Amino acid sequence: MSQRRQIHLSCQQPTYVVSAVGAELILEIYECMPSDADSFDIHGSPEVHISIAYDGEIVSQSTGKEKWSLHKGVEVLVSMQISSKNIGDHMVKVSYYRGEEDSALDSAIVYLTSVVVSLDIDANRDGELNRQRVDKASWTWGPEGQGAVLLVNCDRDNASSSAMDGADRIVSGEEDLKDMSRMVLSIQSPTALFSNHKLLLHVSLSDADKLRLFYKFVAVSGSKFKHVLGEEKLYYEVEPASGDETHTFYVEGLKFPSANFSGLVYIGITLLDCSLEGVPGSPLFTDKVVFRVAPWIMTPNILDPVEVFVCRISINPTFLQQLTDLVTNARCRLTICEDIDNRGDRWIQDEMEFGYIEAPHKHFPVVLDSPAQRGLTGFPFKKLLGPDFGYATTHPELNLPVSSLDSFGNLEVSPPVTVNGKEYPLGRIIIGSSFPMLAGRRMIKNVTDFLYAQQVQAPIELFSDWLYVGHVDEFLTFVPAPGKKGFRLLLSSPTSCYQLFQEKQQQGYGDVSIFQGLNVIHRTISEILADDDMKKENIYTQRCIDWNRAILKEQLGLTEKDIIDIPALFTLDKQKYANALFPSLVNMIVLGKNLGIPKPYGPIINGRCCLEEKVSSLLEPLDLRCTFLDDFYSYHEFQGEVHCGTNVLRKPSSYKWWHMIP
Repeated sequence: MSQRRQIHLSCQQPTYVVSAVGAELILEIYECMPSDADSFDIHGSPEVHISIAYDGEIVSQSTGKEKWSLHKGVEVLVSMQISSKNIGDHMVKVSYYRGEEDSALDSAIVYLTSVVVSLDIDANRDGELNRQRVDKASWTWGPEGQGAVLLVNCDRDNASSSAMDGADRIVSGEEDLKDMSRMVLSIQSPTALFSNHKLLLHVSLSDADKLRLFYKFVAVSGSKFKHVLGEEKLYYEVEPASGDETHTFYVEGLKFPSANFSGLVYIGITLLDCSLEGVPGSPLFTDKVVFRVAPWIMTPNILDPVEVFVCRISINPTFLQQLTDLVTNARCRLTICEDIDNRGDRWIQDEMEFGYIEAPHKHFPVVLDSPAQRGLTGFPFKKLLGPDFGYATTHPELNLPVSSLDSFGNLEVSPPVTVNGKEYPLGRIIIGSSFPMLAGRRMIKNVTDFLYAQQVQAPIELFSDWLYVGHVDEFLTFVPAPGKKGFRLLLSSPTSCYQLFQEKQQQGYGDVSIFQGLNVIHRTISEILADDDMKKENIYTQRCIDWNRAILKEQLGLTEKDIIDIPALFTLDKQKYANALFPSLVNMIVLGKNLGIPKPYGPIINGRCCLEEKVSSLLEPLDLRCTFLDDFYSYHEFQGEVHCGTNVLRKPSSYKWWHMIP
């Protein structure tokens, strides 16, 4: 409700006041008091609650029998607890006295009409409308928090439409309604009140482009919906019919939180007094509600897979078959993006990132489209957008200058973590960037601004610009694991690889080469260990990884026990950017306990690749199953691996984002 309203009294004629049930009115008792009066008493109808306050503090609830001293510190507060049946059916009388005299010098009478005008929403976030009195105009985080949630209506329930539902001003049907939040206007008042009063539903100009409101009314052909608020419509006049009724509205979100939008939107209902002809109506009171637009939430590797996406290209049939077998074992769906849709682009991880949005009454997946402008551009919107599958973009214009770091292989999210007592129950987003204080490639600002604005997965920026492609998935990933944390961080490690190769050399296998069976230059273990330039380059890349290791340990609350070093080697090109020498083992696809790991083509010793054997020995004790997928010719030679060439839609977290405290 609005702030306390001041009521001016008159001893010459009654004062008529309309107020909301439960709202407090301040009676201005001094303006009309006789000049020689020094005390007053006050009484009212049984339904009227009267309080006396001194200097803002309530000191008594008046019984109507006391006399109160008149001085400037006194305030009289009145409120009604039930709605009126008729105009002016509640009354308050203030009488003024002098000294000990029993007869009043004069009196002022107020006739009160109390009404219920209330916007009801799911303020306690249990999926139902709340009609009890709560502070509907404030939004707070946490398990005990309050405030309603609004979904961006970014799916497409109308099969005949080519756009998202939120792009039009119609309700497509019951499924479209489920993507909206319900709001009910309750009215209890004398019918005659609205002969000279109006009810206006309204939003501010700054909120108008963030939401759209539909009014449900009954027509001859059944229920219909009318766009009444939002965009250019800043107010809507509600026309009560009986004075005791409800009006149902449906609210849809239009925009995600952003750098210029906190996510909070407000809707108000104001009662206007229009009893004076020739002048505008004056506001009597306002009921206001607030919604927070649900954030877009990324899903970490430890969540169960639902569907795997991969592109078909001319040179990956073997890889596709191996991936199909892996997906079958993981018991999830496989969707192959055919040539006509991928237009030769194999990097489906770079094109999009899967997440979801959630309100107490509903959730659905939402794909975030990256600024990458290659063959897959358009695939998320054209092929994924549909009923209960939303689409979001941070780049409505496609002429932005982008770099490799703007692709979403450069976007990961950790599992849930606790850092120095601070909980991140939905994990933390990880973005690759350039080294602090150095000019280099960075993810474009409108993407990072979007990710930070969601609030629930506070981003961490790492140094990835040392890599030729520059993506964080080239040197890190997360896998599920037993234990309190529930995961391990895998980091590429040149040091680990050198230790393994030195061990094999000492065992007499120095002449065994990498890349056996491939039509590329073979190098033996001894040749690699003797290559001083390569050793220097890998000292550098290890230092870059260690820099990130320290950041991740600090920002994710990790210890060395939570990290597993995975053998890797890098080479530097002429521009001193790093590329993986053999397929990067951390650039894997995680499907529950099934891992699809790039086949490294390491030295074959006793019939088995020693790199595969090493990785299996590190991960299989965590109850993980390692499958090595041959991506050498189809992905590795084009500076990518398994993770780069696949994408996974996962189940949403069971944790309710509004329960957290950012």
